[in-house]
Amino acid sequence: VQLQASGGGSVQAGGSLRLSCAAGGSYYMFNNMAWYRQPPGKQRELVARITRAESTTYADSVKGRFTISRDTAASSVFLQMDSLVPEDTGVYYCNMDKLGTQYWGKGTQVTVSS
Repeated sequence: VQLQASGGGSVQAGGSLRLSCAAGGSYYMFNNMAWYRQPPGKQRELVARITRAESTTYADSVKGRFTISRDTAASSVFLQMDSLVPEDTGVYYCNMDKLGTQYWGKGTQVTVSS
């Protein structure tokens, strides 16, 4: 299973970006889907998670600004990022799990300038 993320880029503070991630190939019954990020010089951290029942969890730093959603039939997960701030800069990774196995995308760079 390969996850392909897209949608990263460079924006000014206050701008928006939408990240997408899809699992190529056949349909997979993924359980949780999530986005993580790794800011420069820091450890990878959870940004948002969505369960198969579409229950969502967000990091405190992004609540009210980011929205995670999924298309289970398309094995895809999305992250709408609004009101971006420089602290949101980092490499964003999508993550999906199925039967206890974790799958990761290669990451997409998000850079927010002040």
